Amino acid sequence: MALDLEREALIASGVTGDRAIARCKDKIEVLIRSFPGKRPSSTDPQAAAGSLFDWLWKTKPRRYRRGGSSRLHEVIAAQLDERQTTVGNCLGLTVLFNCLLGRLGIRAGAVHLECAFDLAPHVLTTLDTAAGPIDIENILPWGFDYRGHIDAPDRTVWGDSELVADIYLSRGNDSFERGDYEGALSDYDRTLAWNPGYEAALLNRAMVLDVLEPIWKRKRQTTVP
Repeated sequence: MALDLEREALIASGVTGDRAIARCKDKIEVLIRSFPGKRPSSTDPQAAAGSLFDWLWKTKPRRYRRGGSSRLHEVIAAQLDERQTTVGNCLGLTVLFNCLLGRLGIRAGAVHLECAFDLAPHVLTTLDTAAGPIDIENILPWGFDYRGHIDAPDRTVWGDSELVADIYLSRGNDSFERGDYEGALSDYDRTLAWNPGYEAALLNRAMVLDVLEPIWKRKRQTTVP
């Protein structure tokens, strides 16, 4: 059975309960129904994906924000809110775009780069075509069929499970920055459950354990009669 990216990405984003998940899925449906080319396209998925990409940027010309949200429910809400100018970061935009493509019957993957644009780790959409893969750089309004990452040495092709894992990684990083080390450890464990070899999660988990082990040791010592 194929992974339900919408559901698992929402759960990873912190949405709990079937009703809450269903409400978020309804918002995705509202969004795709607003798209002028909403009919599924099995004959020319590349053209349909390009039209969807252009429409999203037309409706939100400043939709990318570095440091923006990676959580799917927040990205959906921002895309629908006419008062909000930005939508999300590279992960948030990629997950949203892949979910919307799925509503059109188009199967998309993702690309992960350890360091893109000489800045930081990065994700984007990729689409298999008869002529080869097409990269869709969701942070750039001209990013459809973007060629800048095709030959990147750190290029790794991801599926839906790795995208879900990356949301958990983002959550863990947020928890770590807040000083919620137990929460960060839990999120990194969930990251590795979805993507066992994810080096960033392995390294971050090790750092959290370095912080937690002295705390756990002190707690054990204080509870000894």
